[in-house]
Amino acid sequence: MSRPMPRLFLIRHGETEWSVNGCQTGRTDIPLTERGESATRSSAEVLVGEGKVIDPSNVCTVYVSPRKRAHRTFHLLFDHLPELPRHVITEEVREWDYGEYEGLLSSEIREKNPGWDIWRDGCPGGESVEEMCFRVDTVIRKVREDHRQWLEEGKGRRDVVIVAHGHFNRVFIARWNEFPLAHGTHFNVEPAGMAVLGYNHRNLAEPALNALNLYAAIRTD
Repeated sequence: MSRPMPRLFLIRHGETEWSVNGCQTGRTDIPLTERGESATRSSAEVLVGEGKVIDPSNVCTVYVSPRKRAHRTFHLLFDHLPELPRHVITEEVREWDYGEYEGLLSSEIREKNPGWDIWRDGCPGGESVEEMCFRVDTVIRKVREDHRQWLEEGKGRRDVVIVAHGHFNRVFIARWNEFPLAHGTHFNVEPAGMAVLGYNHRNLAEPALNALNLYAAIRTD
């Protein structure tokens, strides 16, 4: 009997004050808002558990950004389980380092640097496009190896989860599908939303985006 195809669940942290007002939030360690906490708890009830979308018995590894907004999101999603899944807190899935532009609005950045485009220019004093691409590609290789071992050798478990950030996730979706990093601009990634990444035709050489922004609490105000 063939094994179910492996999946990657890519989750953005819940809402913060800066995700609401649009400030670039990379290294700055800020908490979730009350609304962000509530929305993430609500997602956990329908998202994580035995027989649910993320079934802990299927989870190989959860990669978690060290920033408190991501770390808190992980715990809100998984703390109701009898036991936490294997998880790795790693700088590899941190947000894009905005360098000199940390905490600024895009409009404020363009007052300093007209025509600035993060997808083309990166961030002075932070990460370049090439550095961001290398970091994301490194994580993708690890996930793909977990998936290969599950599908081809029966080792480990089916699914991987990443709890990370807006720009990181947009870059990840682009690179997962073997697009140039700049194609990430075409994917909106909402706070506490989940993307599901997998493969077409039961073929690990055909990566695909299966779903985007599942369970996101999208603001309408």
